[in-house]
Amino acid sequence: MIVLTIGLLSYIFFATIQLVQPSPLPSSFPLTWSNDYKISGQKLRGFAITTNGQKLYVVYTFSSEQEKINYEHTSMAGMTYLAKGELVSPSPSAHDYAFSMSNYLTSKGATGIVEITSWTFIEKRNSPIIFLAKLRQQMKKHIEMTFPQPLVAEAQALLIGEQDQMDNELQRAYQKLGITHLFAISGLHVALVSWLFIEGLLRIGIRKEMATIALVILLPIYGVIAGGAPSVWRAVSVVELMMLLRYLKWTLSIDDALAISFAGFVLLEPGVIFQIGFQLSYLAAASLVYSSYIFTQTSNWLSRSFFVTFVCQLLVYPLLLHHFYELSISSFFVNIIFVPLFSFVILPFNIVALALTYISLPLANLLFAGYEPLRNGLTNVIYALPFQLWSPGKPSVWLCCLAMLSVLTCFYFLETKRFKNAILVLLFPAICIHLSPMLYSDTKITFLNVGQGDCTVIELPFREAVYVIDAGGLLRFEQEQWKKANKDYEVGKQIVVPFLKGKGIRTIDIFIVTHADADHVEGAEEILQEIGMKEIHVTPGSLKQPIMRDLLREAQKHNVPIKEKMKGTIWQKGESSFYYLWPQDTHYEGNDDSLVLYMQQKAFKALFTGDLEKYGEQQLMMYYGPLIANLTLLKAGHHGSKTSSIESFVELVRPQFTVFSAGLQNRYGHPHEEVVERFANRNLATWTTGVDGTIEIRIQGNRLTVKAKEKDLVQ
Repeated sequence: MIVLTIGLLSYIFFATIQLVQPSPLPSSFPLTWSNDYKISGQKLRGFAITTNGQKLYVVYTFSSEQEKINYEHTSMAGMTYLAKGELVSPSPSAHDYAFSMSNYLTSKGATGIVEITSWTFIEKRNSPIIFLAKLRQQMKKHIEMTFPQPLVAEAQALLIGEQDQMDNELQRAYQKLGITHLFAISGLHVALVSWLFIEGLLRIGIRKEMATIALVILLPIYGVIAGGAPSVWRAVSVVELMMLLRYLKWTLSIDDALAISFAGFVLLEPGVIFQIGFQLSYLAAASLVYSSYIFTQTSNWLSRSFFVTFVCQLLVYPLLLHHFYELSISSFFVNIIFVPLFSFVILPFNIVALALTYISLPLANLLFAGYEPLRNGLTNVIYALPFQLWSPGKPSVWLCCLAMLSVLTCFYFLETKRFKNAILVLLFPAICIHLSPMLYSDTKITFLNVGQGDCTVIELPFREAVYVIDAGGLLRFEQEQWKKANKDYEVGKQIVVPFLKGKGIRTIDIFIVTHADADHVEGAEEILQEIGMKEIHVTPGSLKQPIMRDLLREAQKHNVPIKEKMKGTIWQKGESSFYYLWPQDTHYEGNDDSLVLYMQQKAFKALFTGDLEKYGEQQLMMYYGPLIANLTLLKAGHHGSKTSSIESFVELVRPQFTVFSAGLQNRYGHPHEEVVERFANRNLATWTTGVDGTIEIRIQGNRLTVKAKEKDLVQ
């Protein structure tokens, strides 16, 4: 009851307040760095503490490559600088399913973001925590210098909880198989390290009492070196508590120890209740503690391994769907093999290998020579393993609660050996979750905030069809190698895919690439890697453009047909009709050859113009004047550039709503002031994705609802 009370009150408290605005900063102020920071490209980002105890997220830009190298070889923990800078507001999330900087700051207990303009080093503070952070930094560099390159990322993840160097493709393969957690230092890892330490001391003649005391002293040290993730501190605190009380001849059950650990963690750092790792770690641990009776009913190690995986995965599945919108069905079976493999082979090997690199590097290299081919072979097997993902979207809160209740009821039936009842009680909420995204009777048109680019998602009633127009993307400019981030920002993977998965969209019926510009098509390849597509429509001649190569290669890999479309193509779906109005020839010349889609549903009329400019608009007026007059919705051409939305075109179409898909404070000045005035002078409402956020329009009969991420309107 104490755990539930503390947890719920903390969550409600932080969920109902806005991020606290930090105190105004003076012209110069001291900042002391914590051990939670990262260097990527030209930026140093992390958390630092002010003299009045405020925790801030600090961003510093390196002025030269040499300066970056100096910082990379220095432990920032405890470094104090006299800084000059300004507070900035956290960027709003692109949509409801995207990363939220505000929530991230809250979970870390930070009150704001400060961008440093200049600073001067003052002093290096010392403390046991700072010393251990420096030791962790040295271990990270040591692993990079002594381990073979293919083994560095795994060793850093398993030994010190550092996952920055994980390969994106391999990491996604682990996610699809449901074994990503093996690269996080977990309770099982802490237990194994503790057991190895105790057994090692006992073998050299140390008394059990002294070995226990030594472990109690060293475990917190290990927790800091291992990165201090919630799963690490959960395991360390429970082991510490149990061993201390056992040493004092007091008895405490494991579930009480877990509850005390949870309550203490939340009281010390209330924002941690929002961290996904914290939630999953304690919930998974609780599932194992309270399901011991189910495990005792198994007759052999194989069935016991299956039930351990089954119970753990089952209890956390509502939480996984809430945060990630998908669940790996493969994980129920793959973990039976990979959990013992990582825990009793791969982790011990890395511990022994790390020790050998300090003792005898030639001997360590001999060990690596035999292990590396085997580990590379396992990686190839992981890439080749079949997987099955369930992607029902983000369930509502009441469905998550229903799913959790069904899991608890299922456990009761398993304990009483009523397996048929257990299956039925599990299936009911799962079916509800799966079908819930398809039960809406309205048409939804969403203009995603993808920065300076275009991406529009059209969902027809009851998911009869889903059409996606463009995929966003970045116009990447050449820069020096040292300025490039460790991992590229990918619009398709980080904005579009989370939106589609959050909505439970598993298949795109038609993916439309209006034309071959990076800000419209670069993200398409990343979407195709994660979301099924039935067919792709492109404007004639555009496939020859270099920017289309990645999409073409990925489409061939997934056997998705690519069809060139032009003026005259018509199709009907339910009450909605779709027409391609442009282009009219097969010679591709750029923006004015954008695929232009016209949509009509009863009285609702919409026009999606890609990057169409003056000439294209004039042609539309000449050929389709009566059809496109007095639109309901217009996706303005070319992000609101001066070369589009000409006076005569705006006068003809007179849309009730106009959307400019343009990034906030973009370098092109889109939408241009003159263009916006053309609509304003006619009292026509305009919205901009960069300012208003992701914009969703719902059509229900003759009623339209317009909802933007930053504000709501109903008409």
